[in-house]
This record gives sequence, C-alpha cells and structure tokens, in this order.
Amino acid sequence: MKLYAPWEKAFEKISTPFEHFIHAQTTTGKILMFMTVLALILANTPLTENYEHLFHTKIDLNIGSWKLSHSIHHWINDGLMTLFFFMIGLEIKREILVGELSNIKVAALPIMAAIGGMVFPALIYLSLNVGEIGSGGWGVPMATDIAFAISVLVLLGKRVSTALVTFLVALAIVDDLGAVLVIAVFYTDQIHVVPLALSGVAFLILVIFNRFGIHMILPYFVMGTLMWFFVFESGVHATIAGVIAAMAVPSKPKHTSSSLSKDTKELLDKYDKYPPCENHMLHENQKAILINLQDKINAVRSPAARLEHDLHLPVALVVIPLFALANAGIAIDFSSIGAVIIEPISMGIILGLILGKVVGIFGVSWLAIKLKIAKLPDQSSMSQIFGIALLGGIGFTMSIFIADLAFLKTPELIFQAKVGILLASLFAGLSGFLWLRYVAKSTSEKRRSNRWWI
Repeated sequence: MKLYAPWEKAFEKISTPFEHFIHAQTTTGKILMFMTVLALILANTPLTENYEHLFHTKIDLNIGSWKLSHSIHHWINDGLMTLFFFMIGLEIKREILVGELSNIKVAALPIMAAIGGMVFPALIYLSLNVGEIGSGGWGVPMATDIAFAISVLVLLGKRVSTALVTFLVALAIVDDLGAVLVIAVFYTDQIHVVPLALSGVAFLILVIFNRFGIHMILPYFVMGTLMWFFVFESGVHATIAGVIAAMAVPSKPKHTSSSLSKDTKELLDKYDKYPPCENHMLHENQKAILINLQDKINAVRSPAARLEHDLHLPVALVVIPLFALANAGIAIDFSSIGAVIIEPISMGIILGLILGKVVGIFGVSWLAIKLKIAKLPDQSSMSQIFGIALLGGIGFTMSIFIADLAFLKTPELIFQAKVGILLASLFAGLSGFLWLRYVAKSTSEKRRSNRWWI
C-alpha cells in the first residue's frame, strides 16, 4: 500500500476544470483576507510611513529618450492587475462557450440577477450622492468579489448544492463583465485617438493569429503586451486590454483528443523499453518521449484553457495579494469613524452593497421565477438565493479598483469609499454565511422537515 506524505494525496486528486476554478478562487479568498488584515495593521501602526513610502516609490522604464515612470502602486493597479482582468476575460469566454452562460435557459437567472445586482446598488448610491462631489462613485457598489463569495460557500460544504455554487459563479462573472464595461465607458477621462487606433490594430493582429490557427502562447503574449501599452497611452484604463486580449486567444485545441489515448499508450510502451539508468536518471530517448508526450497533451488543450490553468496560481498568489496590500490599508481614526460612515459616499456604498444587492439579486430572481422566465438552480430554494444575494454584497477587489478610478487624486473621498467597501463586505460576508448556515434550507432539506415556503 502506498504511503502518502502530508497533503500528497490531495495533490494527486484529479479535479475537473470547474473544481480547479473553485479551489483557485477559494485560495485567492483566503490570501485576500490575510493580506487585507496585514494592510490594515501596517496602516495603523508606527510602520504607516514606511508602508506608504514603499508603494509611492517610483519605478522607471527608459528606452532611449522614451520614459515611463510610475509608482509601485500605479504599476500594480495598471500593470499587474491586467493579468487579473485577462483571467476574467478567459473565464467569461469559457462560460459563454461551454459553461453556464452557453445555455440561455440555464443562464437566464444568473444574468438577470447580475443585472439587477448592478442596477439597484448604483441607483441607491446615486439617490444619496446625486449632485454631490461623490456622484461619480456610482459604479463602486456594483461589483461582487467572486473569490471572497465562493470562499464563504466552500466553508458551508454540503449545505449548498453544486448548482447553487455554479449560479454564484455565473452571476459573479456576468457582474465582472458589467464592471469591465463600466470602467471602459464611464471611467475614462480623456482618449488619445492614435494610441487607441494602434491598440485596435494590435487586437486585429491577435485575431489574425487566432484565425491562422497559431496556438503558441508567445505571439499572443508579445502582441497582447503591445496592445496593453497602446491602451495605457490612449487614456482608457489599461486593464481593459487584458479582457479584450483574452477574447482573441483560441478556445479550440489544435488537434482532437480522439487519438490521444492510442498515441499515449504507444509512447509509454516505448518509454518502458529503456532500462533504468544509474541514480534514476532518464535515458535521452526517454526525455525525448516525454517531450513528445507533453506536446501531444498540449495539442488537445486549447491555449485559452492552458493559460487559464497556468495563470490561476500567479494571479492568486502574487497579483491579487499585492493589490490588496497596496489598496486595503487605510488609517482608521476610531474617534471619527462614525462621522465617516454617515458621509454620503460611505453610506451610499454600504447601502448599495447590502440593500441594493439584496433587492437586485434576490428581487429580480424572485420575479423571474414567479413569471416563469427562469427556474431555480437544482436542489436550491429562494431562501438560499437570498443568502447568495447577501454574499453578492462582498465588493472588495473590483469595488476598491473602481473607487480608485472614480475618486482619482482625492484621497479623502477614496478613504470614505474604502471604509464603506470594507464595512459592507464584512457585513455581507458574515450575514450571508450565517443565513445560509442556520436559516436557509435546500429543497431536499425542506422535504425532510416538511416545511415549504417557496
């Protein structure tokens, strides 16, 4: 019997792409939580000055007379976060092609719920800030942080069905798409036509790569980087380039998988014919066979699938944690926190993320189901949809990102926005977990208890 080292068995488990996605988002959520707490500690201790100085340090790129100079904070938000948005683009594309959003009957409920969960928070925010200095922040409470929300569902284990988790994932991805469109359309101050046109040319070249069947990653990386630079120079937020570039990456494999099993067996038979070398080193021909085998495996996996799988770890362990560390640190004066909370910006975000998400997600879902436009996810109930609506109020990553764009160069307003985001996200996460843990029941649990209310 094989003996497993700690965690070895877990690593040997074969997971589906969806299970891998959920695991990656859960990992991201845990790391996000840790880095958020760390940022808050650094911002409220004697290390505050060092913390702020670090992220305001300039990093310059010089090529001849051309120079690009920005702070570390800026490089994280406009550079590294492009990888995060690229991941969002790949996830959106996968969901539309083969996921929950590929079947309109299944996708109807999360799509309508997501739209409701964007519109109502924005309206609630505007009702408190129309005509005020903070009116431009209406996009802040529209977003849902998929990593945090999924992490809460995972903590609930078998109390929630797989269909309910899938509903939240589809909802959050549509929500992300909406946030991307809002950033592109409403949070762009000035557009420079020539760089924007050049970014369009770069995207056209990416599409040509796709149509010619180029499946190597390098050409897409090079042209995608050029596209990012042109978008950056155009005045449109550079992270949008990540989403657009993802749409051009091929989602179909180079070869079908029909012959993979036969080819793999033949190669492994050849591999086994070579006697083991000293010190367990591989024979040169064995190395060649392994490379050939890897090429065949990659040939039946699309570039989009490979990139989505390979980027999850660096995005989860590097990009998102650095973003949280750079943006979540706010110095809190507890003597005046009450006054900050009742500011129109903070209150608009808090009510938008809590009340607006519940009204938008749960209210629209209830109406769509009653009108028979959509149906409940399998083994789920309206009480569980209410819990999902509460979790939808966890804004965090995208909300902070939009707040920095909405209140650019106004630290006081950014501070008010971040206080609202953190408080609302904390309340949404705790209330959503408690509701789904102790109040909501699935349809199967209701049958057992003989209580019906949907």
